[in-house]
Order: sequence, then C-alpha cells, then structure tokens
Amino acid sequence: MDLSYSDEQRLLGESANNLLAARAQKPGATDLWKEMADMGWLALPLPESDGGLGQGIVDVAIVTEAMGRHRARSNYVAGVVLAGGLIAALGNDAQRAALLPSLADGSMRLALAHAEEGARYALAHVATSAKKSGAGWVLDGKKIAVLGGDVADRLIVSARISGASRDADGIGLFVVARDAKGVTVEGHATVDGAGAARVTLAGAEVGAETLLSDNAFAAIQHAYDRATAAFCSELVGLMEAATKATIEYTKIRIQFGKPLAVNQTLRHRMADMSIACEEARSMALRAALHADDEDARSRGRAIAGAWAKVSRAARFVAEQAIQLHGGMGVTNELEIGGYLKRVVALDAILGGPDLHLRRHAALTTLAA
Repeated sequence: MDLSYSDEQRLLGESANNLLAARAQKPGATDLWKEMADMGWLALPLPESDGGLGQGIVDVAIVTEAMGRHRARSNYVAGVVLAGGLIAALGNDAQRAALLPSLADGSMRLALAHAEEGARYALAHVATSAKKSGAGWVLDGKKIAVLGGDVADRLIVSARISGASRDADGIGLFVVARDAKGVTVEGHATVDGAGAARVTLAGAEVGAETLLSDNAFAAIQHAYDRATAAFCSELVGLMEAATKATIEYTKIRIQFGKPLAVNQTLRHRMADMSIACEEARSMALRAALHADDEDARSRGRAIAGAWAKVSRAARFVAEQAIQLHGGMGVTNELEIGGYLKRVVALDAILGGPDLHLRRHAALTTLAA
C-alpha cells in the first residue's frame, strides 16, 4: 500500500505551513477564520453538493498537523469536523442548504453542545431534555466545554427525547441560535488559550425545523471519532515543533563552557523524543485512514488505539521539552509551555490514554 501523499496533498501541506508560519509572526492578528475560509480549509471535509470540497480526514489531518506545528489557536476541528460533519450526516436538504455553504465560506460558525457534567466521557450521557410543545420542542439542561461556543452563531445541541440519561437510543440533535429565547451562552478561555462556553437551556423553545435527528448517537460517535483522528495529527505537528525547538535550544544554551547538546544523556532524551514523534505519526495516519469506516467497531479500535498512543507520546515529548529548556520552559516568553497546555486541554476534552485503551479492549473483545 502506497501511503505517500499525492501532489495535491503535498501542496495543501505546504500552503498550510506557509500561512500559519506567517501568522505566527503576527500575534495580534485575529482573523484566522476568514483566512481559513479563503484557503478552502473550512470547505475541505464538507460534501461538494453543499458547497464543500468533499475530502476525507486524511486531508483535514494535513491542515491540523500544520496547526499543531505552529500552535494556531482555532476551533477548526470542533466547528467544521464535529458540528459541520453532523449537519452533513443528518441534515435534510433544507438544513444543509441553510447551514453548510455559510460554514464553508466562513460567514457562519457552528459549535457542538454535547458534553455535560457527570458524563465522564460517556457520549451516550445526555440529561438535557427535549419535550414536544405544539409543533416544536422545549429544551432544558446545561452543556459544558462547548468548543468554539463563545463565538458560534448556532449551536448543535444534543437533548434526550426518550430513555434514561445514559441510553444510546433517544438522543436528538437540534440546531439552536445562540440568541434564541431561553438560551444563555457564557464564553470562557481554556487552559491552552482557545475559547469555549457553558450553555444553559431554560425552557428554550425551538421549531420543528431545528430537529436534525431523533436518534443521533451513532452519528455523534462517528463525528467524535473523526475529530479525534484530526486531533491526533494536530498533536503530531505539536510534537515535531517541540522537539525541533528543544534541539535548537540545546545547541545555543551554554553551561560549564559547552552547549547542552554535547551532553550524551540529553542527546539520548532528544532521540527518544524524535522516536516518539515517528511512532505517533504512523498511528495518526492509521486513525485518519480509518476515520470514515462504516464498521463502527473497526473504526473505534483504530481511533482509540491511536489516541492512546499519540496523546501519551505528546505528553512525554512536551514534558521533556520543558525539562530540557530548564527554567525558561515554564515562562510565557517561550512557546514550550503552550505545547503541554494544548496536550492537557485535549486530554480533558477527549479523555486520557487509559480511557481509550479501555475502549479499544472492549471493542476488541466484542469483535473476538
């Protein structure tokens, strides 16, 4: 099997790196979303029939790897892969026509409001309720850690139509305007400097046309698998950048009259960091290749195994980078501490390695 990138994919990677490298030199710039729209990144995974480019997660991963390499603070994956992917998968013709072209051209932002307190990463945990009211619905509940919810125009809200709070069946998805009556959005910063929100739904009345699906669990799980694969590649880019920065620093940091890089023990540690990067790259590519498998078990095993390996490797590399930078590694003057903050933030969002290893084991047992 030939796993090398096509010419188009190589050009995509070069353009992403060039744009984000230039952006890194302009810390005050705030219009990255528009630039991503102009470059076609927002349209990348969306269906061609809805104004997108119809590409898979492998292509998205090329962009997210560049984002990790240059520490681009963006909720690209949350807005486009998660929320946009659910609209593409579940929306009817009218819903897709109303939302996806605007998402692709950057004029509208979406966010998925799904996580709740006490869920402990169980995607089926939905206590927010949806009750019929005339021709529409009334939503009540609270959502946390809504990535990009602080700037989203519309929220894709999960709410339970039937069943108990952890049943896979009976979970609906609704498209809700952030300024709808009964909806309160409280934006906040995350540890890595990105934006998120808490969303409160207090008797929020929505029309029948806002319902995407009344049984959306399978689609939610698939969307999270695709997003996790994209985040794996982001961490690969982050790891490579942290390793490169550490190698360069040890060449110029003089101690006892010699650069740190001549110390054999430190060179071994940097070699371990480089090996971790290569191992993570192969696992991230495997996740991207399996992200759209129709078989949920094989897809889940690939994604869970990749995240367990990549997130653990990323934490190792980020921690080594900080230690090898010494006291400077924990200051805001360098980017090194920011790498670890991003790893910690993604672990908090998706769950750590142990959680995903348990998922991998459970899916392997089911398949045996």
